[in-house]
Amino acid sequence: MLSRTADSMFWLNRYMERSDGLLRGIKTHYILLLDKGVNENLTWRPMLEIFTTCNEEDVLSLEHNTEAALQKLISDTDNLNSLKILITRARENARGMQDHITKEVWEQVNQMYHLINHSAPDSHLRGFEAIKTIDSLTNECILYNGVADTTMPRGMGWNFMSLGKYIERCLLTIEMTNKYYSLIDYTLEEEKDILQWRPMLLALSGYELHLKTYRSSEHNLNALHQVLFNENFTRSVLYTLLRVDKYFKEVTKDNNSEEKEALTKCLGRLVSKLQYTDFESINQLTLQKFLSETRKELVEFSKMLAQCFFSYS
Repeated sequence: MLSRTADSMFWLNRYMERSDGLLRGIKTHYILLLDKGVNENLTWRPMLEIFTTCNEEDVLSLEHNTEAALQKLISDTDNLNSLKILITRARENARGMQDHITKEVWEQVNQMYHLINHSAPDSHLRGFEAIKTIDSLTNECILYNGVADTTMPRGMGWNFMSLGKYIERCLLTIEMTNKYYSLIDYTLEEEKDILQWRPMLLALSGYELHLKTYRSSEHNLNALHQVLFNENFTRSVLYTLLRVDKYFKEVTKDNNSEEKEALTKCLGRLVSKLQYTDFESINQLTLQKFLSETRKELVEFSKMLAQCFFSYS
């Protein structure tokens, strides 16, 4: 497989996975913000800080303005993490390698591109039409995942697509976790109600699993364990890293280069760190550092992977 084709398949799924995470977060916040009484402390700040480069002044002006926040997150082309930009970049990658993806995958990406570029999204983000627009876009992302999963052959292209998907998913979970725990200054001992963690868990599609799995009232620790170490949760850091490890081995099974050895060690250290970290050792003093170092190591692995397989300088 040509390096530029592998690069396009990798980034196609990274952009689509980030789009999916963005829309899940948008839908969660939009719905919860309708109930101001119960969620009086909830604002758009976490989403704006994760998916935009807004300074503090801009965040202050947008965090209580749902219409403006939606426009910034979905259709603002000055925001490089807006849904419109992400889908446009995904389509550019898909268009350049249509021979390597199924017709159904291309049509789904192309359909989502036209939906967000030619359906006057700004006017549909106001009033009662907003939730219909958000639902429609969310369903298109879910449909993309289903179409890709059921139609793509399980060859080298699929392995690169899956690497991109799970690297991006892991980074999103780390970003979400860091943002929501920073709101309580990483204080795990000062117990919070489950409502404190509902936005984060809903945005990661893990709220129902949480209620069925964790029975104690230690909500701070329970939520943290789920997003970091629960191997049954498809968006936990450990689960996604194990998937990255699986597809990396598939990509490199016939490769005996020196670069492979360096990449294997880098990823191995990261996976082992998650597998063998004592959960009881994570506290207010260590949590932020743990999340920051995990993210840094995963970004470094991704860069090394790109240099090895995609001919980046």
